[in-house]
Amino acid sequence: MKGEIQSRHHRTTPKIVLLVTILFALLIIISLYNLFLSQPLLIFSRTTSSSFFFSSSSSSSSDEAVVAVEEDDPAICSSMVEICDIFTGEWVPNPRAPYYTNKTCWAIHEHQNCMKYGRPDTDFMKWRWQPDGCKLPVFNPARFLELVRGKSMAFVGDSVARNQMQSMICLLSRVEYPIYVSHTPDEQGLRWRYVTYNFTLANFWTPYLVKSVETDPNGPTKTGLFSLHLDEADNRWLSKAEEFDYLIVSAGHWFYRPLVFHEGGKIVGCQFCLLENVPYLTKFYGYRKAFRTAFKAINGLKNYKGITYLRTFAPSHFEGGIWNQGGNCVRTRPFRSNETALADENLELYKIQVEEFRKAEQEARERGLKYRLLDTTQATLMRPDGHPSRYGHWPHDNVTLYNDCVHWCLPGPIDTWSDFLLEMLKTEGRRSREEKLRFSDRKLKA
Repeated sequence: MKGEIQSRHHRTTPKIVLLVTILFALLIIISLYNLFLSQPLLIFSRTTSSSFFFSSSSSSSSDEAVVAVEEDDPAICSSMVEICDIFTGEWVPNPRAPYYTNKTCWAIHEHQNCMKYGRPDTDFMKWRWQPDGCKLPVFNPARFLELVRGKSMAFVGDSVARNQMQSMICLLSRVEYPIYVSHTPDEQGLRWRYVTYNFTLANFWTPYLVKSVETDPNGPTKTGLFSLHLDEADNRWLSKAEEFDYLIVSAGHWFYRPLVFHEGGKIVGCQFCLLENVPYLTKFYGYRKAFRTAFKAINGLKNYKGITYLRTFAPSHFEGGIWNQGGNCVRTRPFRSNETALADENLELYKIQVEEFRKAEQEARERGLKYRLLDTTQATLMRPDGHPSRYGHWPHDNVTLYNDCVHWCLPGPIDTWSDFLLEMLKTEGRRSREEKLRFSDRKLKA
């Protein structure tokens, strides 16, 4: 009996060992498979170097970590991926945000200081943009300042352009605060200088990009009547443009006002002007001509060697009425991409910008100038929760734009515009080389 038991034991032992070995091997294979899935799949373009250096992806809110750690190194950036549209995606939660507050940054304009004026929710500050198919690193102020060392950048446009510049100043404040070096006491041309990096940041307030004159402070709708000279760029920014390495051009919301259009020194039409014997021309007519003139003026500058960015139209989010008829923006979460779409006037304004941009870009190549599309429209359209609404002033203040659904709270969604811009700056060298090769090839074939 004892011998029979031992015999069985000897026969079953190899089977058990084999089974355990198989199970152990399966566990190793599954672990390796999961590890493989967790790693990003990098698709290298033909013109991209095969040597990349990666470091820790962890970010920190401390100034030391901001300077020492590259937050964006392990991400799948557009510099590594052959095709990646960083402007198409979704907003995803970001519990680490915001990266500054209204108490740590003094550059926030009063009307965008939403937390100061009692906005009760804070979730609107805790999102980041996630492109489809790749990652967009959160803005790294130290990396940005190194890239623009010894250079200069100007935001050219209306108060939303100024809003964007102030957002950038706040983001950069984790590394350095600039000194005020404006040449004039008014707000028509603000300038700041980052001494350590010899970097100048400027804002030229020009709501129409072309020469404009307010001919009636009240106008037919009590919002002023402006005469636009559609064939003359506004000299307040054009005369300074050659001083800058980067021009970020934008415009939009002021074209909804009553306007009289001039070309060749004569009135050619108007919008909401109620003038007799003047043909009606829509804002779209003036908008197209204004961008065409601005881009033509840039391309005609003899000593300008910089890069021109078109920052595309940022839609407002009035609901329940227009801006002066009770409209408001009270949503507290971003839209998903399938919950909203660019349409109607917003779509038309966007299309006009891009069409004029493409024409100017083609003409600029003949001079070796570069144009870049900073396409913020889709991401901004999906953020109805990011405006000041009634939290841009005290409740008892007498203001014209009581519910502000045009500008953006700081901190807020437009901080992401700096994420976009930094990513574009990081890939500029590769893109410039590719464009030079393509352009040279076309000239040879011609």
